[in-house]
Parts: sequence; C-alpha cells; structure tokens
Amino acid sequence: MGSRELRTWNPEDQAFWENKGKGIARLNLWISIPALLLAFAVWMVWSVVVVNLPRVGFNFMTNQLFWLAALPGLSGATLRIFYSFMVPIFGGRLWTTLSTASLLLPALGIGFAVQNPNTPYWVFLLLALLCGFGGGNFASSMSNISFFFPKEQKGMALGLNAGLGNLGVSAMQFIVPVIITAGVFGALGGAPQVLNTAEGSTRIWLQNAGFIWVPFILASTLAAWFGMHDIASAKASFSEQAVIFKRKHNWLMCWLYLGTFGSFIGYSAGMPLLIKGQFPDVDPTRYAFLGPLVGALARPVGGWVADRLGGARVTFWNFIVMAAAVVGVLYFLPSNGSGGNFWGFLGMFILLFLTTGIGNGSTFRMIPVIFMTIHGVREGQAPEKEQARRDAAKESAAVLGFSSAFAAYGAFFIPKGFGTSIDLTGGPEAALYGFLGFYLSCILTTWWYYSRKQAEMPC
Repeated sequence: MGSRELRTWNPEDQAFWENKGKGIARLNLWISIPALLLAFAVWMVWSVVVVNLPRVGFNFMTNQLFWLAALPGLSGATLRIFYSFMVPIFGGRLWTTLSTASLLLPALGIGFAVQNPNTPYWVFLLLALLCGFGGGNFASSMSNISFFFPKEQKGMALGLNAGLGNLGVSAMQFIVPVIITAGVFGALGGAPQVLNTAEGSTRIWLQNAGFIWVPFILASTLAAWFGMHDIASAKASFSEQAVIFKRKHNWLMCWLYLGTFGSFIGYSAGMPLLIKGQFPDVDPTRYAFLGPLVGALARPVGGWVADRLGGARVTFWNFIVMAAAVVGVLYFLPSNGSGGNFWGFLGMFILLFLTTGIGNGSTFRMIPVIFMTIHGVREGQAPEKEQARRDAAKESAAVLGFSSAFAAYGAFFIPKGFGTSIDLTGGPEAALYGFLGFYLSCILTTWWYYSRKQAEMPC
C-alpha cells in the first residue's frame, strides 16, 4: 500500500484541510464518481435489455421480463449489506478496485448471452443477479467518500458522488438504445440480430448493451488502484461497525432513504416496462432516461440546499411533494376505457424523480449530523475529543452504506410491485396507492423525529 495509505487524516482541522486534505479528497472523489457511474449503468442495464429481448427472438412472458428487471435490485440490495462494511476492513482503494473490476462479469456475460436466442431463461436470471455487483458498489463508495470530507462539506461531496454516479442509469438508458443500432466492435462484437418489421428488415447488435461498458470498466479499475488512497484511521472491524444495529436512528434513516433512493432506483428499473404496458404506442426508450437524468442531477442540489437549510427541513417538504406527484401519476394513467395522458404521466414522473434526487441528497446530509450529535461532537471541540470524531465518522459511514443497502430493495419491490399489480388487477394503480401510503409514513417520521421544534434529533 505504501504511499497510498494516509497515516494522518483530519479534515476537520482547517489548516490541514487547506494545505493537504482538500486536494487528496477531491482526487479520490473524482476517481470514485466514474467508477460509481459505471456501476449504476451495469446494475440497471436490464431495464433496457428486457424491452428488446422479444424483438430478437426471446419468447418470455411479461412477468418473466419484470423479474429480469427486478432481480438486479434484489441482488444489489443484498450485496450492499456486506459492501457497507468493506471499506474500513479492506481499505477504500483496494475495495474500489475489486468491486469495479467485478462489473466485467455481467457486462461480458450479457454481451454473449443475447446473441443466441436459444439461451435458456435461467442464464438470464443468473446474469440479472450478477448485475447486482453494480448495485453493491454504491454502499462502499459512499462509505469511502464520507471519510475524506469535513462535516460542512459532506452533503455536497456525497451528493456529487451519488448524483453523478446515479447518472449511470440515465446514461445507460440513453446510450444503449443508440449503441445497439451500430456494429461498433466489428467482428469482435459478433453478428447482428435481424429484425423483420412492417417497414422492412433492420439490424441491431443487442450485445453492445453489455460490451460497451467493458473498456471503461478496465480504465476505471486501473484509475482506482493507481490513484486512490486508504485512510489508516478509518480502519475498523465488522464488530466495531456493528454497533449501528443498536442505533434507533440507523433504522429510521433506512426507512427515509428507502423513500428517496429506493424510489429513484425502483422507478428507474420499472419505468420502461410500465410505459410500454400503459402507453403501447409510445417507444419507452425515447423517454425513460429523462427521469433518472433529472433525479441524478438533483441529488447534489439536495445536498447543497440541505447543507444550508438543514437536512430534516428539506426532507420533510420533499416527501410532501413526492406524495403529490404520485397522485398526479395516478390521475394521468389510462383508466375506465380512456387512453390516459402520456405527457401528464411523464411530467409527474419527472417531478417524482426530481424529488427523489433532492431527497437523496438531504437524507444523506442528515446522517453524519445525527451521529456526530450522538457522540457529542461539536464545532470547535478540543483535540482530546478526537476519538469521538473518529467514532462518529465510522458509525455514520457504516450507516450511509447500510441505509443504501436497505433502500436498494426498492429496485426489486417497485418493478415487481408494478408487475404484480398488473397481473392481479389489470393496472399499476394498486402499487402506486401502496407507494403513496409509504410516503405519508415518511412525512410523519421526518416531522416527529427530526424537523419539528421539539424533535428528538434536529438535523
């Protein structure tokens, strides 16, 4: 590890931060962001691939396609539980390198599997589960970056890491529909699939949905190994971090982050198929990227605003707007024989994505403040309280990772909820009413514990 390990690291010391810390922290952040962007792209690639599988000869039922869209969320969320604790055990540099390199498995696997229409369904199920490697990366990435920045800049730093990383979803949903129309890898990329339509025959290279990420994954892996750092004081065993499971506010923040990030990633996974089912005349690949794009760009804004106005206040009002946006989506859906209003539906979903992004930033701003308060860390505290600062940083990093694991199950339950609702009732309304009730619970939780005048933990 040598010179890549930082023996002394105290970003709360203003002189240290200005002279040395700021440059190192920003270097690690700017290497972390593209690695996380690629992780999100690979994690959510099935949301576009499943729409195209029937076009290239795979005869899967609608519910089977929803399973493929949902399984990366299930595996990614589960992996995040373990990834949450990896950075203090292995170090941020090594773990970022290994976790980024692991994305090669699903990217290459998808590229080969979609070229053969006789590939069995179980292979696609396995590849969908392997895409969860990309979902797991978020927990360790956020935990790692949280160690590098002082308290007053954590909201912006975490917002940039997550927000620009989240752009991987939108980038994938924009790039993949374009890249599969060209044989960019020549003979190395394999033969195209020929589609016969009423307008004539056309060719696509669906394998490019996986192959396109391979060179970028390799470059990002090398950048992480040769450019990032480990922080010696951030090292901790699992047992040291496991104290968070006894913290009530860990579980409360998991619930709130499920409402923000869980919604962002779940709607990202399920929206293309939802559009296809509710508005059959609309090409979902032309619009699906807009929501994740808006949500990802809004995340740093949410962190920045929360740094100034307070995370709890921003989160409270944000959930109110989220609930209103779900009501709007319900209003514009097709119902009672009417065709609905696609543009109203899309507008409400974009508003919903906007609020998920703002809420992602504001909730992650709340967590470090909560755990510094628990450990009695205050502005201008004496040097002998440095241990309290380290303990607060380790616990908040673990909670950042674990809450992201909990919230990532939204990537499974939301698309699966849509699929189940459509199977049982013929439409997605039942699922949306369930989501609305959940947002109301988030409003009450935020108000009671964090944002009211006599709140237990104002932040």
